[in-house]
Amino acid sequence: MNRRDFFKITSAGISTLALNTNVFANSENIELKNSSDILLENVYLKELQSIRRKLKLVQRHVGYGNFNLLSFDEMLRISRNVSSIGAFTKEELTFLETIFYSNPLNHGFFGDRISDNITNMINTKEVVKIPRTGHYLFKGKSLETYNQMKKDIGDTLTLTSGIRSIVKQTKLFLDKLDKEHGNISVTSKSIAPPAFTYHSIGDFDVGKKGFGHANFTSRFALTEEFSKIRKLKYIDVRYTVNNKDGVRYEPWHIKTV
Repeated sequence: MNRRDFFKITSAGISTLALNTNVFANSENIELKNSSDILLENVYLKELQSIRRKLKLVQRHVGYGNFNLLSFDEMLRISRNVSSIGAFTKEELTFLETIFYSNPLNHGFFGDRISDNITNMINTKEVVKIPRTGHYLFKGKSLETYNQMKKDIGDTLTLTSGIRSIVKQTKLFLDKLDKEHGNISVTSKSIAPPAFTYHSIGDFDVGKKGFGHANFTSRFALTEEFSKIRKLKYIDVRYTVNNKDGVRYEPWHIKTV
């Protein structure tokens, strides 16, 4: 059976596994942040680590900026052809597709599915690289919004994350999953599952130059830059306090679609 036939999407956009693969389960053996948290089964920790290693090597091979646009099929091609990376195994592919196609309602994420197919690609003719950021934006509303924000707020505002392909979102999600010791419930509050990110169709993140990782914390809401953002009538923040998607408050995440 072709690996892409393992899963199917219903007309309502809710994914259902077409094979008996369950990588998540409640656990009574680990101290959870919430009793209803869903954890990665221990048997899949090996795949998690091996996939993270290969994604890191692929990113190093293509470069940080290019990795933001990399498609799933191109990632597989590179891994096959670069001996220091190595092809993804059947088990690793099943893990990746389970993460992509599974229904995150089960672990507390309530956002809309944005991508139906793990092989969806970013059209590179529709994007622009933003100088001195390592990130890209879609031409049209995303680029126009960012440029207008720069004019209205000033040069202290910077793009901290733009377009993310499914591969890039997968890497971010799995790195966070590892940091949270396999707790997918906690992970999904910080990083949208790979099929559910609005970064793949237009949203972007902004921050204060020189503020570093604090741009991705609630501290950004205390900056002068965010104070100015709040006054811009053409700007909406995607993930507000107590948002319907179950995601943490993200004052840096700009909604464009």
